[in-house]
Amino acid sequence: MAERRDIPDALRDAVERTVQATVGTRELAQGAASDLSASVDELVKGAEKGLTRSRRTMRAAVGERLPATHDDMKAIRAELRRIGKRLEAIEASLAEKPRAKASRTPKAEPAAKARPGGGSGRKPAARAGSRAKPQR
Repeated sequence: MAERRDIPDALRDAVERTVQATVGTRELAQGAASDLSASVDELVKGAEKGLTRSRRTMRAAVGERLPATHDDMKAIRAELRRIGKRLEAIEASLAEKPRAKASRTPKAEPAAKARPGGGSGRKPAARAGSRAKPQR
């Protein structure tokens, strides 16, 4: 019967050795998995940087050749409207200036005719720079 008692002890010893071997293997496996995970992370980061750099390079190379987006067209239209309004205001102010000069000219002519001895029938000489400029 001595053999029966040795069997449970032997079984316990075998289980303990297996557990100890498994613990060591598990630690090795965890270390290898951590190293592999770190390597994968580094590869991913490097690939992301490369993609970002490539995307910027491609956008810079092709950016001017890309068709205008809907938002680009809306911005261009708005800018053209602002430019048109400014141009209309400039044209209106330029149109008012000749009228102001024209209203001064008739007042100056009767005074020239009313001068004593000024009835020679000649037209007064035009001032320098008062010639009408051609319209564009």
